[in-house]
Amino acid sequence: MTLLQSILMGIIQGATEFLPVSSSGHLAIFKNIFGVNTDTGILFDILLHLGTLIAIFVVYRKDIGELIIEGYSIIALFFINVVYFIGNLFRKEKKKYKQVITTPYRRFVLLVIISTLVTMCIALPFEKLIGSAGDTLLVPGICLCITSVVLYIADNLKSGDKDASTATYRNSFFVGLAQGVATLPGISRSGSTITAGLACGFNREFAVKYSFIMSIPAVLGAVILEIPDMAETSFTKAEIANYAVGMAVAAVVGYICIKAMLVMVKKNKFKGFSIYCLCAGIISVVCYFVL
Repeated sequence: MTLLQSILMGIIQGATEFLPVSSSGHLAIFKNIFGVNTDTGILFDILLHLGTLIAIFVVYRKDIGELIIEGYSIIALFFINVVYFIGNLFRKEKKKYKQVITTPYRRFVLLVIISTLVTMCIALPFEKLIGSAGDTLLVPGICLCITSVVLYIADNLKSGDKDASTATYRNSFFVGLAQGVATLPGISRSGSTITAGLACGFNREFAVKYSFIMSIPAVLGAVILEIPDMAETSFTKAEIANYAVGMAVAAVVGYICIKAMLVMVKKNKFKGFSIYCLCAGIISVVCYFVL
């Protein structure tokens, strides 16, 4: 892969990962119409994903830092309560259990865990079916039309007042369900999860934050699953250098797109993306029957 190709792929990854246009849907359409082999190598795929993760960590570094600290606190308190439970079986004076979810960030951690588990329950059993859904133009085309409707709905939803301290576990289930459905090529993950959050009454800033932070476990999981395959592949120094540039570009473009999404969500600026996805979807469906 050339340096120019790495830069272009980095731009595409950084933009489509966060803008509500479905990167998987566009990739599937591109492959089917032009018959292009887009397999760029496992290492490059991993680095591109890491690039988008860097963007999320930079934008939400304070929130993620708090989530990590409170996540460890939850684990520690859980084990303390387990010790108390075992001890209470043998002592007359029972010790009171420690309260675990006592701060908004601890609640945020639990909300993300619930959403991730719901997504896994949907995505893993249908992994092969979802993987083959992009082999034709029909499914991505229909899903892009669905994304268009979802974005139109998002533009017409009023901002709620829920944040990490008031969002319910039922809300997290619903947003996780939206992310699970968004594994289909053509369904925008960011668009569907932000819309789900707004429908649950999240305020607009928290809906965007929740959408992007909850993508971290999914992206890390995909990266970890690809690492064993990477060990069987050899790379030249030039390839690694080009891949690193692609990762850096994905991180920079991703950062810009996250900031842009915050502005667009606050100002209800999804209409243009809705029209774009509808046009792309219709073209895809037409090409399926014509080509």
